[in-house]
Amino acid sequence: MIRIVKASDSRVKKFNARPAFPEEAEKAAAEVLADIKAHGEKAVLKYVRKFEGYKGTDLKVTAPLTELEASIDPRILKAVKDAHKRVMKFSKASLREPWTMATPRGGSAGEFYSPMDRVGVYVPGGTAPLASTSIMTVTLAKAAGVKEIVACTPAGKTGDVNPVLLYALLLAGATEVYRVGGIQAVGMMAFGSASCRKVQKIAGPGNAFVTAAKRQVYGYVAIDQVAGPSEIAVLTDGSVDPKWIAADLLSQAEHGSGWEKSLCVCTSEAQAEAIRRETLAQAKTLSRYELIERVIDRDGILIVVAPSIKAGLEVVNEFAPEHFEIMTKDALKVMKGVRSAGAVFAGPWTPESAGDFVAGPSHVLPTGGAANMFNGLTPDDFRRRHSFVAFTREDLAETKSTIEAFANVEGLDAHGRAATIRFE
Repeated sequence: MIRIVKASDSRVKKFNARPAFPEEAEKAAAEVLADIKAHGEKAVLKYVRKFEGYKGTDLKVTAPLTELEASIDPRILKAVKDAHKRVMKFSKASLREPWTMATPRGGSAGEFYSPMDRVGVYVPGGTAPLASTSIMTVTLAKAAGVKEIVACTPAGKTGDVNPVLLYALLLAGATEVYRVGGIQAVGMMAFGSASCRKVQKIAGPGNAFVTAAKRQVYGYVAIDQVAGPSEIAVLTDGSVDPKWIAADLLSQAEHGSGWEKSLCVCTSEAQAEAIRRETLAQAKTLSRYELIERVIDRDGILIVVAPSIKAGLEVVNEFAPEHFEIMTKDALKVMKGVRSAGAVFAGPWTPESAGDFVAGPSHVLPTGGAANMFNGLTPDDFRRRHSFVAFTREDLAETKSTIEAFANVEGLDAHGRAATIRFE
């Protein structure tokens, strides 16, 4: 059922309060990760057989790029190259530049960046081979200057990685590809195995189990964010065709886990009813209707009627969606009130799917309400930020008394002496 409720209805808060880490996923992740940490490759192979059905022992995937190109429809090749070109351009433009400021007495201070040496990306490939995620992760690491980029993706019983997905990975710059998915992929990248050396950071989206696993390996490796089941919020004032709104809501509900969330906030009962009718009608025409039906049955699609766009924007900010479409007049003006959203799509000609596939920013975004504290994936997530200070004698002389005062308060004699001794 797709419900229509008022913004003040308690069911809105219930809808917003989705768990980022379901209990069953947390428990499964803890068990599998502990086994992999203790037994390495043997455990990885065990879980690949158990959960993915692949019985082979060779986890690494190799394929010449030219051979892959020859096997793929030229129109698809063109699309992958187009997306890669646009994402790379955006990624390079977004990189933070090193900077320097002068200190009062002739020295300098600032920040500079260095790429990580070895990172891992997770690319979902279970219910849908997300070739676009290959572009939206690996390209960013490549733009950041990372030399070793490990990619893991589930390949099922045959062990064959979807050729378009594999081509996208290699085009984007992956240096190693493994036919491993789920918790076991996260464990292998975090702890290392006979096939794959450990990485420094793991990025990329996944289902609830992958998300729980990433959270639990934090500290052994860095992670990008919480990126689980997909979600979207659409704010509309009635100026956009309900058919468009319905299509956008369904674009995220079709991902396949059953835990996806689609929220629509509008300003009248009539709009709400038109959008509900359209959503239900369009859902039945889609090839993944059974998956969408699971989302609907779990009350994963909700339509909220707010008294104004301003009030509706507050509903969305509280939801903190992964994707936020502003389908209103003056969308860029409304966007100034956004506080919590992974990515914003402003105006009727910007469906969320443009961001998923080609626009430029990465589609790897925080979910489960985590957009109120995390950002989407950027190339700088694959770099280390270093601050630096280069004092002159005069700079240190000017600050010596401050250093000595703090050292005295905190009982850290050696700290104070490190400054004092230079002037004895």
